[in-house]
Amino acid sequence: MVYLKRPFGGPQYVLQYLGRYTHRVAISNHRLVSFADGQVTFRWRDSAHHNEQKLMTLSVDEFLRRFLLHILPKGFVRIRNFGFLANRRRTALLPLCFQLLGATPESPAEEHASSTQDAPLYRCPKCGGPMKVIERLTAAEIQLRSPPRIKSAA
Repeated sequence: MVYLKRPFGGPQYVLQYLGRYTHRVAISNHRLVSFADGQVTFRWRDSAHHNEQKLMTLSVDEFLRRFLLHILPKGFVRIRNFGFLANRRRTALLPLCFQLLGATPESPAEEHASSTQDAPLYRCPKCGGPMKVIERLTAAEIQLRSPPRIKSAA
């Protein structure tokens, strides 16, 4: 059973919102200023100096190298965190969330100590999550539960 509720802005708004994050390029055309003599000049935002816009000029090779760093390997998906998990505000807001929930975050030393005591014996080969043994089967039981083999006509 899946619980779904209507999106606030309607389905068109949701598609528009998600489209901005799933179909983005590493640098948009309006940030490219010039391309001359094997040099690419583009605008960038310096977050260390109050998001001041600056120009940077790179050789074509270096520009392409940096651009290609943003292309994910096949099968990977880009995930963006927002809200209290956003990079800019995580260190300030995450402790506040724990405080408001009445919980205290574990220190890394406590996490390591508790994980070694209750470490699962088996881990999922796909996601690495803990697996719980429910039942152990003998070879005969496995044979009984497996699908029938199809005999090929020779």
